[in-house]
Amino acid sequence: MPTPEDSLLGREVAYPAHYDPALLFPIPRAPARAETGIGADAALPFIGHDRWHAYELSWLDGRGKPVVETATITVPATTPHLVESKSLKLYLNSLNGTRFDEADAVRSRIAADLSQATGAVVEVAFGLPPFTDGEANDATCIDALEVDIDHYGPPDAGLLRAEDGHVVEETLRSDLLKSNCPVTGQPDWAGVRIAYRGPRIDREGLLRYVVSFRDHAGFHEQCVERMFVDLLARCRPERLSVEARYTRRGGLDINPWRATPGHAAPVAIRDLRQ
Repeated sequence: MPTPEDSLLGREVAYPAHYDPALLFPIPRAPARAETGIGADAALPFIGHDRWHAYELSWLDGRGKPVVETATITVPATTPHLVESKSLKLYLNSLNGTRFDEADAVRSRIAADLSQATGAVVEVAFGLPPFTDGEANDATCIDALEVDIDHYGPPDAGLLRAEDGHVVEETLRSDLLKSNCPVTGQPDWAGVRIAYRGPRIDREGLLRYVVSFRDHAGFHEQCVERMFVDLLARCRPERLSVEARYTRRGGLDINPWRATPGHAAPVAIRDLRQ
């Protein structure tokens, strides 16, 4: 396993001229999960996946003619490692000068390399999900709430609370999620959707909580898992789904989803900001 000192993260590098799977930099999920109270040997309290959209994918066909594609990459939440996004970008660009006789050979190669890096089977399909077309209408946006906010980090689970009373089933969304890359310090922007059944979540507290990630340094996947664990502990829903759709950076966007077991996976779709 490479160490941070061995990686290309946070350093200026030339784009690779040849295919090189060693560019992929795996990061263990366990340390960040331990910070949220999930022990290394404990069963995960969620199901889920990380859906990546790759917009800049190219290789050479058997005659040397460039081929361009897009791809959807699905990484199960159960993989012991995630892959750092800059390393994935460099890896995909290492295919630019490599010849493949068949397009499916490229798809299979990417899937095999990512499966090796993450420690479990990763699915790769050419093409991207459609953009949202009225799909957001099933969710209530909380961004227009008139609230005073003065806390931007670290994330504060104490802001979350659920009202006593009858059980509700609803989907809330906010486009105000922002966190920072823990390697480069660059901002990561996202919309987040929270679908649940349980005691009604206080919307003002939820909005303050989402904004409390604003100065937080954490990978996309880690932020969503922290949100899930905090909401589950503080608001006690019977069912819960948390999905963040991050905007594109370096030709990639990442869409982590975590949910209580048995919850249906969200429809694969892209927000207009992506």
